[in-house]
Amino acid sequence: MALPACAATQKPDGRDAAVNDKSQPPGQKPEPVLDTSSDSDDVAFDWMKPKADTTAKTGPSNEDPASSRAERKASEAAVVSSADRTPTVPRADASGSRKAEPDATKTTGVLPDAGTDGTRDARAGAHFSEPLPTSALQVRPPQEEVERRNAERENAANAKPVLPRVMQVLLAVFFPVILLVLAVRVVATPLFLWVEYYRPGFPGDGYGFNTDDRITYGSYVVDYLSNWAGPRYLGDLVGRSGDALFQSEEVSHMADVKLVFLSALAGGFLLILLSIVAVVYLKRRSTGGVRRGLFAGSIITLVLILGLGTLAVLGWQQFFTEFHRLFFASGTWTFALEDTLIRLFPAQFWMDAGIVIGALVLIVSVVTLVLTWPTRRRRGLPPRQGRADRKAAAKASTSDTEAPEPKQQ
Repeated sequence: MALPACAATQKPDGRDAAVNDKSQPPGQKPEPVLDTSSDSDDVAFDWMKPKADTTAKTGPSNEDPASSRAERKASEAAVVSSADRTPTVPRADASGSRKAEPDATKTTGVLPDAGTDGTRDARAGAHFSEPLPTSALQVRPPQEEVERRNAERENAANAKPVLPRVMQVLLAVFFPVILLVLAVRVVATPLFLWVEYYRPGFPGDGYGFNTDDRITYGSYVVDYLSNWAGPRYLGDLVGRSGDALFQSEEVSHMADVKLVFLSALAGGFLLILLSIVAVVYLKRRSTGGVRRGLFAGSIITLVLILGLGTLAVLGWQQFFTEFHRLFFASGTWTFALEDTLIRLFPAQFWMDAGIVIGALVLIVSVVTLVLTWPTRRRRGLPPRQGRADRKAAAKASTSDTEAPEPKQQ
């Protein structure tokens, strides 16, 4: 019988060692033998064998050697794949015997790299590491792009919302118009007629109207401006003599005046609603926004009323004429001195009405300016120190900085 390539030799301690007849010379490092199929009986592989069943009966085994070997290989593979046991790989030394050394996974904690021949490099201390991912997230953008993005973030954080500012501007613009419309509505009342006709110095009518006639007929005209009646409301009025009180030209002009008056009231009411919306929004979204809007509106109103008042004082007749040309067609608003409209509303009446309108707007604007003046308390700033407090603080700081002079003995 021919001996196999690897014969088992008996060591002094009783262990069997596999001797490879093709072992490397003593000066070179032998290649590890990873095929353990023929070395299953080696002592170093005893831990890989399944434990013997103590309850099984002893005796000759009738199992097929091939199936027994396959089962042993399956059990060895299962044990090697487990993480709690570290296999050892036999290594042939210079004498031709195999020695068991710990696997690379025991010392390094990672599996060795697999070679091209399917084996694994068991070099001690070799670590396995994944390559860094090469994605766009790992690439830093240029410095200019980084600075641009940082500037945009800072501008977005420091920028104030646009809508609160728009609401403040609208509130400031609507404020003078609303005041003017309300003042005109106060003048266009029977109460103002009564005060005007009974005030001392008001010129009388040289064509037969007494004060009672003026109040009665004038009240019809004022009521016509604010009601929904047609031109017949004034056209059907008759005087004491039974003649028509107003001519057709006068009725037509009052119809035009009514259209302008009702349009102004409707516009003022719409602006009041928008101003209420702006106030509610600024109350919720902008601290101090209502105050700033009303403060700016009061300044605009004062500038406008002072400018218009100056023009009216310098030339009232010219101012009155240009006002009528702005709203009415030429030739529809001029009448004779004996016409009813001129007798009821002479030039002095319109001058007094203009003074009252300007005074009301001016008073409300000044009060609003005072109430919304941006003081330190309203702006949320700490109060300023008084002159005495500043002097005391300066004196205390000066005394603290001066060092005491040493006494001479």
